[in-house]
Amino acid sequence: MSSSASIRFGTDGWRGVIARDFTFDNVARVGEGVVRYLESPERRELECYRRWRATPADPHRGVVIGYDMRFLAREFAQTLARVLKQHRIPVWLAPEPIPTPALSYGVVHHKAALGLMVTASHNPPEYLGVKIKTELGGAAPPEITKLVERMTPEEPPSYAKQDDEPFPTVDVKGPFLARVKELIDVHKLQSANLKVVVDAMYGSARGYIAQILEELGVPHITVRHGRDPYFGGHGPEPVRRYLTPLKAVIRAEAERQRRRSGNEIIAGVVTDGDGDRVAAMDENGEFVDPHRCFALLLDYLAGVKGLTGKVVKSFTLGDMAFKLAELHNVPVDEVPVGFKYVSEKLLTDDVLIGGEESGGIAVKGHIPERDGVLMALLLLEVVAHHRKPLSQIIDELMGRVGHHYYDRRDLHLEERLEVVEKLKQAEPKAFAGKPVLKIETLDGVKLRFEDGWLLFRASGTEPLLRIYCELDDPEEVQRVLDQAERFARGELALL
Repeated sequence: MSSSASIRFGTDGWRGVIARDFTFDNVARVGEGVVRYLESPERRELECYRRWRATPADPHRGVVIGYDMRFLAREFAQTLARVLKQHRIPVWLAPEPIPTPALSYGVVHHKAALGLMVTASHNPPEYLGVKIKTELGGAAPPEITKLVERMTPEEPPSYAKQDDEPFPTVDVKGPFLARVKELIDVHKLQSANLKVVVDAMYGSARGYIAQILEELGVPHITVRHGRDPYFGGHGPEPVRRYLTPLKAVIRAEAERQRRRSGNEIIAGVVTDGDGDRVAAMDENGEFVDPHRCFALLLDYLAGVKGLTGKVVKSFTLGDMAFKLAELHNVPVDEVPVGFKYVSEKLLTDDVLIGGEESGGIAVKGHIPERDGVLMALLLLEVVAHHRKPLSQIIDELMGRVGHHYYDRRDLHLEERLEVVEKLKQAEPKAFAGKPVLKIETLDGVKLRFEDGWLLFRASGTEPLLRIYCELDDPEEVQRVLDQAERFARGELALL
């Protein structure tokens, strides 16, 4: 693809295939667009700053640049740094791969004007991308990304492609881990009889959770903490099908404990490629999806810690959030997919917890950013508080809010937008033999049934049609998803 390819920021940054879309020239163009944005008078007139009751930071407070574990990520980060440096904007480069939440916190901690994170998050290994973080530590809203897009030149700028002078570095990891420790109950974690298995999926959060557990003296095992830019051959996404290594280690540890009559509570936590998403695994090696993780955290923060504030959930996050919010008498806001919408609420409203289906969660008192490292430790704190296996805690929670089962399918379909539009136009009265009680179109098309829902949504960052389903029976979830996939592929007509 030529250097004049369009640069478009999706639900979470600009992404492309390395050497096809994501090239050094195109990254330099993004860098130039960021420079023009920082120096533009239009930036000071953006509505988002009025909503946040904030003033845009002086560009000369500089930009912190981070990068993940992907192929050439550091070199692409250096390209951004060279473009900014040429315009005399101070730049600080992370000395090693870091998770995105550490970069976001680093921007706030070091009072920088902006943060740039070179990452493709959970995407397959051939992808890379750039995320923009504001001076407040949150994802850049559409007003900012659209302005950067408009100011990005059609051709790459002239810049020094080789520079022997090293870039100034900044300690991002230390302040971030110190802040995380302030937000967790270290005494609970230390006093509970835990054995933790931490899976980093070869991502840039490797060592972060383990370091805190080591400092607290909590026994733990690490999984996939080495370096593998190929991520084992798939995207570093914390979903069931990619967590076989974590499951194997947990089951092996459980067997060892049975042989020696141990009584430690085994729990697994996992973060994605850039450490901003979380999922978990119980003592039996059963996957605890992000919907249940969110529900566990909401119930703990509101019900045990007695914290207040509204709940913000993405359109794709399950209905347990509604039911728990009602139980704890807190309001709920539902927003489109993309953590920037959750981040906006965190900046403008009194929010207790905000999250999305993919495992991105943020909580009150921290940065307006999803943080897989902090959420993993808070999930362990939930286990430590109850002093029960995770499976038992979840069963007791389901007893209060009803059983909810969820799954998602990602279909590679070029006509993904047409499928969603077809549903909007058809307004089906039934689907897969289930009467449709309501159709919601906040982001995609959600069909509401008496026992749950089905959602069709075109991805904003990949050529994918995502199909989501939550019902009260796991076998029924798969049956409905089978029908939905057949419809999406043109093999089944709407009745």
